Amino acid sequence: MADQSSNIDEQTIAELRELAGRYPQARSALLPMLHLVQSVDGRVSPRGIEACADVLGITTAQVTGVATFYTMYKRRPAGRHHVGVCTTALCAVMGGDALIEHVSDKLGIAEGETTADGTFSLERIECNAACDFAPVMMVNWEFMDNMSPEKADQLLDDLAAGKPVSSTRGATLTSWKEAERVLAGFPDGRADEGPAAAGASLVGLNIARERGWAAPDSAPAPATQEEQK
Repeated sequence: MADQSSNIDEQTIAELRELAGRYPQARSALLPMLHLVQSVDGRVSPRGIEACADVLGITTAQVTGVATFYTMYKRRPAGRHHVGVCTTALCAVMGGDALIEHVSDKLGIAEGETTADGTFSLERIECNAACDFAPVMMVNWEFMDNMSPEKADQLLDDLAAGKPVSSTRGATLTSWKEAERVLAGFPDGRADEGPAAAGASLVGLNIARERGWAAPDSAPAPATQEEQK
């Protein structure tokens, strides 16, 4: 029986084939292909699994094994804005646990759920690799640094109202589906929007510049056998 909830069409199939053609081994394209499926269907749909399997010449079980291994792939529809709160070590110490409880209460959903109107979904995330900005939230995979319950309230209210919201160190937020398309390998031209690094991340570099420190010259490469002759 066909998956009536899928929006995958011939254009999507063509783009899946394009992704497969970017790699020496087509199967290496499976991860970006699954992101593309999510950008179209809002989840890894049964039809998306079938399409990936057909393009790559593998079984649906093999595709499903990958799709269920990684937490970035969703089997249930994610919201227009996917909110992730880091609660690993430092973020937890800095208030991450309290932050995710607050966001959960405000949205009226638990981790792994989506609001009834489809606007927000919520996830507890393991380490966003941004410990110097703890506690960190992500919205559609864009960083929101040094968050507090009050900042989270304003952020969620602005997104719900359709107001423009910019990442702390990145682009203006679009939607989760649009972000998934970028992750699939189809750039939206906003990669250089916003600072890539700031604040605490640059302290060591700034100190080095102030004191005139520089990395030592690299050691010369060992002489080849021909040169030794």
